[in-house]
Amino acid sequence: MAGVAGPNRLFIGGEFVDAADGSTIPVSNPHDGSHLADVAEAGGVDVDRAVAAARSAFPAWSSTPAGERGRLLLRLADAIEDDAEQLAVLESTDTGHPIRDSTRLDVPRTAATFRYFGGMADKLEGSVIPVERGFLNYVVREPVGVVGQIVPWNFPLMFCSWKMGPALAAGNTVVMKPAELTPLSSLRMAELMAEVGFPPGVVNMIPGYGHVAGAALAAHPGVQKVSFTGSTQVGRRIVEASAGNLKRLQLELGGKGANIVFADADVAAAVNGSAFAIFHNQGQACIAGSRLLLEEPIAQEFQERFLALARTIRLGDPLDPATEMGPLTSAEHRDRVLAYVKVARDEGGEVLCGGRAPDDPALAGGCYVEPTVVRADPRARVNREEVFGPFVTVTSFSGEAQALELANGVEYGLGGGLWTRDLARAHRVARALRSGMVWVNSYKRVSPGSPFGGVGDSGYGREMGFEAMHGYTEPKSVWVNVDADLPAWYPR
Repeated sequence: MAGVAGPNRLFIGGEFVDAADGSTIPVSNPHDGSHLADVAEAGGVDVDRAVAAARSAFPAWSSTPAGERGRLLLRLADAIEDDAEQLAVLESTDTGHPIRDSTRLDVPRTAATFRYFGGMADKLEGSVIPVERGFLNYVVREPVGVVGQIVPWNFPLMFCSWKMGPALAAGNTVVMKPAELTPLSSLRMAELMAEVGFPPGVVNMIPGYGHVAGAALAAHPGVQKVSFTGSTQVGRRIVEASAGNLKRLQLELGGKGANIVFADADVAAAVNGSAFAIFHNQGQACIAGSRLLLEEPIAQEFQERFLALARTIRLGDPLDPATEMGPLTSAEHRDRVLAYVKVARDEGGEVLCGGRAPDDPALAGGCYVEPTVVRADPRARVNREEVFGPFVTVTSFSGEAQALELANGVEYGLGGGLWTRDLARAHRVARALRSGMVWVNSYKRVSPGSPFGGVGDSGYGREMGFEAMHGYTEPKSVWVNVDADLPAWYPR
């Protein structure tokens, strides 16, 4: 594929424009390395332009009736569904997502999230506080202002809705920086937003490099909040950059999800669910179940079944409907994942399957890695550091206490899961897991209404649901003297 249709310039103030200095970023197809597009590269001047446009649009947008903001988000959801085929192809071509996933998961979830927050816009309520006689005290929630949003390359389309949906519904204006590797679906989203009638400046889309455009956005004095999804290392730098104007932060960072299989689990269901937990999107997910913890009585049986399934996963062109696992999103990241195979071996781990690029000559030009399963010591780096690929470690345990000790033995705390038929154990272990999200007899389920986020090195704040709406608003407390005979200064 020589190229793709769609916008390739910055979207600022309602218009597609070139970067101020004319710089561009080459975007490549991870399936074969072919050139897809040259996309305008935002620099510091462009960040200033985008923030200025968002600040200019904020007064009118924040005062727009919430129902009208919601209607625009609902129209956008309809437009996404109408454009589903193009969006899915863009996403699969740019990221390596199998088209079956882009079509069945990414695009529908994107539309569903915008639709959820479209309905939420006019349902964000305040409250009345019972205070002393003679006064009425009520709390209203107001938008924070201009929001900077920085999204990674693994789910660029869905993250547009996860971040922009609640921010726009609450009355904020947005400057979003898509990852330089995968900007195509985000730019198409900006085009759709213009088509359905979002006012100029309400949304600005500025692809660029993290150390340039992302750093400028994080430190910008005209931005009141930054929402960032990415690595813990970069998240710490954003915390430092935010100090200049004490901007609010929401950070969704790395993960090292523990996926616990107890001896009483439905082994067949757990094998299939655990494969989805780690191999969906080539393991490039912060919530991936990248640590398999197997109770000893079923550990051998589970491992044999899991390895057999892993070896049958079909790698191939992401645009082929039969493909089950596509390429990693970049050659640099493929090399990083393969480097962890060497780390595992150097530390005494055993590679049970995979651990290399596939032999198929048709895939030689792409960023492919076979599904990889490694048995390693719990203290090994591959059991503590986020690999972010189709790479899962296997560890056995004896009893619930040891399972929890292993599961909670890392600094991350984003997502985790467990498989059991024991209802009491399910609730007990779910409560004991140090994790922002827990799945029982399932994994990686998400919904626009369910808060998404973590603890520890996985960050703070939440995407989705009422939690996200509250995160994009500030509470204002208003006191009214309702006793005409009482001076406002008089104490009761």
